[in-house]
Amino acid sequence: MAETTSGVRPVPEQPSSRIDPSVPHPARRYDYWLGGKDNFAADRRSGDAVAEAYPAIRTTVIENRRFMHRATRYLAGTAGIRQFLDIGTGIPTSPNMHEVAQGVAPESRVVYVDNDPIVLAHARALLSSTPEGATAYVDADLREPERILAHPDVRATIDFDRPVGLMLVAILHFLTDADDPYAITRRLVDALPSGSYLVVSHATIDLVPRDIAATAAPVTTTSMIDMAFRSRDEFGGFFDGLEFVEPGISPVTEWRPDDAPEQRLPAAHASMYAAIARKP
Repeated sequence: MAETTSGVRPVPEQPSSRIDPSVPHPARRYDYWLGGKDNFAADRRSGDAVAEAYPAIRTTVIENRRFMHRATRYLAGTAGIRQFLDIGTGIPTSPNMHEVAQGVAPESRVVYVDNDPIVLAHARALLSSTPEGATAYVDADLREPERILAHPDVRATIDFDRPVGLMLVAILHFLTDADDPYAITRRLVDALPSGSYLVVSHATIDLVPRDIAATAAPVTTTSMIDMAFRSRDEFGGFFDGLEFVEPGISPVTEWRPDDAPEQRLPAAHASMYAAIARKP
């Protein structure tokens, strides 16, 4: 770090200085919906506003995590992936992604990326690896893919000459069209070698009744966290040039579910699309 003209080194910004408890954050709101305690009143108010418009939201986040677990098991098992880049990690909730991956393949290497200082604090304390594998945490925003890809901790943990599982689980719907989420996704995928995989889940109003759909999008104004609900075709656009893994684009509850058909929740109770695709 360079010295200032006064000869005194500037003090680095502390993560805690970026926490504003009056403004809700997606990771803390997600924690609230999951029944966690690492959230503020603003996060709970935002979560309650969404739940009022869409009462199944808590079921949705649980089903999304179940999809993440299934997707990770597929990549670490069937696909043989040993490196994972998980952007939009959220506050750790066991089993975390690296626990699932390393439960299948102990040598798995995982980099978590999030931009919430509370996530950072928990990740450093809780996201410990097996001796054979590795975990790292990067404090960065999905909107800055170049910074993520060039980060020394990413480069030290992941070998970009070998296939990588890129996990964008329940994160892209926080990017509006103005953020150009398709370009961001393409940049990340372009950095990965052939044989890598992209995993995405994304909020949609396609699967819910019309009366609920009519209130779901406007509620983002009162919830203070912008979200983009995308259609099936819009969701499919994130996978241009990639090869879908069966069953392709599905409701999050229907992507290779563990439950018997009669035990599965209706798609409207977890209104998200999910898919995994391979880079040729």
